[in-house]
Amino acid sequence: MCYLQSVPLYLSEMAPYKFRGALNIGFQLSITVGILIANVLNYFFAKIKGGWGWRLSLGGAIVPALIITVGSLVLPDTPNSMIERGERDEAKRKLKRVRGVDDVDEEFDDLVAASEASKLVEHPWRNLLKRKYRPHLTVAILIPFFQQLTGINVIMFYAPVLFNTIGFASDASLMSAVITGIVNVGATIVSIRYVDKVGRRFLFLEGGIQMLICQIAVAAFIGAKFGVDGNPGELPKWYAIVVVLFICIYVAGFAWSWGPLGWLVPSEIFPLEIRSAAQSINVSVNMFFTFVVAQIFLTMLCHFKFGLFLFFAFFVILMSIFIYFFMPETKGIPIEEMGQVWKTHWYWSRFVGPDDFVSAGNLEMGRGKGNTTLPVKDV
Repeated sequence: MCYLQSVPLYLSEMAPYKFRGALNIGFQLSITVGILIANVLNYFFAKIKGGWGWRLSLGGAIVPALIITVGSLVLPDTPNSMIERGERDEAKRKLKRVRGVDDVDEEFDDLVAASEASKLVEHPWRNLLKRKYRPHLTVAILIPFFQQLTGINVIMFYAPVLFNTIGFASDASLMSAVITGIVNVGATIVSIRYVDKVGRRFLFLEGGIQMLICQIAVAAFIGAKFGVDGNPGELPKWYAIVVVLFICIYVAGFAWSWGPLGWLVPSEIFPLEIRSAAQSINVSVNMFFTFVVAQIFLTMLCHFKFGLFLFFAFFVILMSIFIYFFMPETKGIPIEEMGQVWKTHWYWSRFVGPDDFVSAGNLEMGRGKGNTTLPVKDV
């Protein structure tokens, strides 16, 4: 939980805004690589005679845990956290080093302004309920909710069970899980390549359409072969290949859209004064629905059969509608100036006032007019 809470925020704060998307998605790439390695190891461990290979699969989790622990000891603090602790000179030096240039005054002033504003907020959890944070709270809840209701965990967690159910042999089902893992990694690399060029909204919507088509296709193929009694008889090889192909296309759609963007977008939209609290909600909602889907999947598969894919397709439609109407584009906007996307949005602008989430430049303009208090003081 701490890893999921801190890493996306850390990357968003450290990355230059022009490359924030690509660098942040490196987090998701690491996850997909880990899933692939786990699938490959499970495939070979399952061949160990005696049935004790599962112990190696379970014990192997200590390796990435050690890497994370050791790596965290050498990571530098972000300039934001240094400013929060009053280490402004060191924060400016760190910012110059991270950006690779000496002219960081404008960005540094924005970070300082955000820090000053955050200090006026005494109760970040209570402030999340304020009207001006309504867009942030909505995104922090709905993005992770929809991410899990795409059905991706049904594929990635239970791929061997699912493929075995639709007629694959035991080894073939594990290999199919490896194939989807390879697709997952490759598609995440595609997202890194294009997220800062085509934008978040395009990938969200394209991925949603791609997943919807594939889910309907898989439901149709499985329904035609299984019917409602769940007894397919002999599954032709070409039929199984077609099902796996559509599942792989579905995984690719998720892996370059809702997979990485589900972590990227929430981590880059929260102002500093509520950033930690809002990200906690984002992670909690994600983990809760991961747990729920994992617990009810087998029961749903027994009762819904091929209709399970249509169940998740329904939520893909809902989440695509949400993105189209309510999610503004966040590409290429400095993280401390993200408030402008809500002020110009057709719906969220009614919740965000003109003096909310100001930048350092706006603060200087306010002070020049005799305004000695921060306009963001809404506590």
